[in-house]
Amino acid sequence: MPGKSKKAKKVQKKFVLDCTHPAEDKILDPSDFATYLNEKIKVAGKTGNLGTNVIIQKEGFKVNILSDIPFSKRYLKYLTKKYLKKQNLRDWLRVVASSPRPMN
Repeated sequence: MPGKSKKAKKVQKKFVLDCTHPAEDKILDPSDFATYLNEKIKVAGKTGNLGTNVIIQKEGFKVNILSDIPFSKRYLKYLTKKYLKKQNLRDWLRVVASSPRPMN
């Protein structure tokens, strides 16, 4: 009987960035934030190299990020803080994780 090969499971991570409160107060524009993430997220050391590995979607006041490759929540938090600093909002808004672990 030949040996059975094991296929690696594709792990898809889903991150949801909720911009509801700042967007309702017209402080932050979620579509502008989504385009910023689309331009700045690095895949394999290159920006703008998302391909089909990382998908960024905007649904209402939320920005969804689906990743087929290893992706850290800490990196998203870093990019969010960088965006807020660029928009001069870092002094008034905090980036807070709603759960200790990302949803898979």
